[in-house]
Amino acid sequence: MKSQFNSALQNESIDRSSKQKKFCRFKKSGIKYIDYKDPMFLKQFINDQGKILPRRITGTSLKYQKKVAQAIKRARHLGLLPYSTDSQ
Repeated sequence: MKSQFNSALQNESIDRSSKQKKFCRFKKSGIKYIDYKDPMFLKQFINDQGKILPRRITGTSLKYQKKVAQAIKRARHLGLLPYSTDSQ
């Protein structure tokens, strides 16, 4: 019984090539400044509830994730982006 379990685990192949490597769009494009006055661009980093998407989802590097978060917070303060949505 134990040998069947081990052989079943060994026979399964894990396809890791289907995942695409995440990249930082700011480093790739050469963007140095994230404009807080551009709400259409910043909406790419916000989910439906109005929360800031984490780095593991967007692939943004730490340096630019901090800049994105700061830009979103500034835009929220000025009323360009909502703090949360009204949908239920």
